[in-house]
Amino acid sequence: MTESPDSRAKTLNFNVGVLGHVDSGKTSLARALSSTASTAAFDKNPQSRERGITLDLGFSSFTVDCPDHLRDSGGQQPYDSLQFTLVDCPGHASLIRTIIGGAQIIDLMMLVVDVVKGVQTQTAECLLIGELTCPRMVVVLNKIDLLPPNKRQSAIEKMTKRLHKTLESTRFKECPVIAVAAKPGGPEAPETEEPQGVPALIELLKQQTYLPKRDAKGDLLMAVDHCFSIRGQGTVMTGTILQGSLAINDTVEIPVLKVTKKIKSVQMFRKPVSGAMQGDRVGVCVTQFDPKLLERGLVCTPGSLRTLYAAIISTRKIGYFKGSLATRAKFHITVGHETVMAKVTFFGLPPADTKPTPSEPSSLETPFTFEREYSYQDEYVSRQKEAALGPDPEQWALLEFERPVTCPALCLVIGSKLDTDIHANACRLAFQGRLLHGFEDKSYAETSLPQLRIFKTKHKEGQVERVTDDYSVIGRSLFKKETNLQLFVGLKVTLSTGESGVIEGGFGQSGKFKIRIQEGLRPETKQLLSSKKKGKSGSKGGPASEEEPKTESQPVGIHLHFKRYVFDPHKKMVQS
Repeated sequence: MTESPDSRAKTLNFNVGVLGHVDSGKTSLARALSSTASTAAFDKNPQSRERGITLDLGFSSFTVDCPDHLRDSGGQQPYDSLQFTLVDCPGHASLIRTIIGGAQIIDLMMLVVDVVKGVQTQTAECLLIGELTCPRMVVVLNKIDLLPPNKRQSAIEKMTKRLHKTLESTRFKECPVIAVAAKPGGPEAPETEEPQGVPALIELLKQQTYLPKRDAKGDLLMAVDHCFSIRGQGTVMTGTILQGSLAINDTVEIPVLKVTKKIKSVQMFRKPVSGAMQGDRVGVCVTQFDPKLLERGLVCTPGSLRTLYAAIISTRKIGYFKGSLATRAKFHITVGHETVMAKVTFFGLPPADTKPTPSEPSSLETPFTFEREYSYQDEYVSRQKEAALGPDPEQWALLEFERPVTCPALCLVIGSKLDTDIHANACRLAFQGRLLHGFEDKSYAETSLPQLRIFKTKHKEGQVERVTDDYSVIGRSLFKKETNLQLFVGLKVTLSTGESGVIEGGFGQSGKFKIRIQEGLRPETKQLLSSKKKGKSGSKGGPASEEEPKTESQPVGIHLHFKRYVFDPHKKMVQS
């Protein structure tokens, strides 16, 4: 009797992201750790081979005996081995989008630091991506063979101390730091040179493992990182299952190409299996599909992913980003597995709705809804900028994509300025958030945006020209000559002396207007406005002619407050 593919040893797959600055030795470390190389492993990119730099997410794996703390967490059937899948992320700054794409499947981050150079720009960016996407980290000080043997120990201790200080303010404070030499003698050295410190690193990785939250329920979402054909078999897509599960004979969709395919066979690290679930690294074989059409991207349950032209996200500025986040600016937005340019509009709760208590916990408490009104912001409001305590106020952003993106609901969104100079020592990750609402209609600007009630408050000031009777005055300097005053008829104004009135209409051709004061003018206001040249101001209640000389009196101001909804096609003015 042949044993069924799944009755064999039970293996737990654990994804370790290997991140770090370019040339810190990540690939050599992955190679030193690995026994089985998956298809994608170790750079199939010719440009990368020449420079010895990883240009795509390389995947490789090695299997160890399952540590005791995980053995019994396999349910009915205990795990007997633990497979570490190493996701070797590129360190090139221009390839940060690749890392962000890969970081969403990482259970543990291994940050590789060149012991001689210490923390560099990209090391810091990798740290941030780790903070956004990953709960645990191990720091590996690599290239210790470059330190003189007599000073090696003290140099390692000094660098460890410095790293712990850097990590103090992150979620990885007090994370373990270990020193190794993945490829003693550098890339040119003969293969016979034994790596140093790798067995200790494997033990440390085993201690750091936990049972990742895996769930076979829900729609399938798989991040494909490579696609190739095998003669007589079909096309194999390799990748990691981000959510849900798949099995032989399932139909899956490639949403970017709008095609569906049936799964012929499934492999996990070259062993056939009947199915796989969230967190597993798999090869899936389908037929009649040209691998050139999809190098990397998403595969899902048919109909489960949406293609969006715009989206609303929650936002939090990344503390290390130095610039301001301005509305109407363009950012590189990484969402799902894609990076695309988008125009950003920031908005927040109206001033009355924000609770300004510094002790307030920073959890996002106000859910986004189309029923609520929001206040337009020229830029993201950062407490850091005002040197104030407490978290930034809650804010959201409307993203308008330059081309449609395909992504799952509620996915992580990262905004960056990837066009900043790579060599400038500055963090280019600007903000992060979650996708809360997507617009799937191409003409969303006409069909959906008018329902988004983001308003700008406007304030205009003018002056009372003169009194016409106890209940009305003529005003000036509030509008330009060419303004259509009809739009403002019926709006409420207040005088600097306290009375409130309503704009009744224009007066003459020069932008002047008439205000009706329902409660009547106060005696002291009339006195303020009464001319020193008494005889000229027209008898009380009599007709006031437009060409009279101006009164020499204390100016009385007129204040008009209203709001306009940014996406209202009629540009109507509203007063609360």
